[in-house]
Amino acid sequence: MPFKSIYVIDDDEIFQFMIRRSIKAIDENIKVKVCSNGKKAIAELKNEMEEIPDIILLDINMPVMDGWEFLRHYSKVKSKVKKDISIYMVSSSANPSDIDKAKDIQILSGYIPKPIDRNELKKIITETPENHWKISYA
Repeated sequence: MPFKSIYVIDDDEIFQFMIRRSIKAIDENIKVKVCSNGKKAIAELKNEMEEIPDIILLDINMPVMDGWEFLRHYSKVKSKVKKDISIYMVSSSANPSDIDKAKDIQILSGYIPKPIDRNELKKIITETPENHWKISYA
């Protein structure tokens, strides 16, 4: 079954625009919701328990609440969420400690470097959720 909804949690407005456009090019029926920080995203998830996203694309470095803190908060509310969400860390950080830290977080489905490759995005959207640990940087 194809995914129906994706949350993009990222403060970069250009990335928000580009990723929304890329997702719609892959499947125009996918609902895309954008949150500019982790705190807003946690509030949205708590308030919209009926409209939980299938996928979350999560940045690391954001104001208010970064990606790591979002994951800590999400871990606390995860049991109330009625479905499994595939969460992908999508970041421009090539810091090996960020990649290692991400690999240790069991609720993450993968770590994808920015800029995200459209073919990689299509795999995430159309394939069965499996770990997409693409960590190579060109």
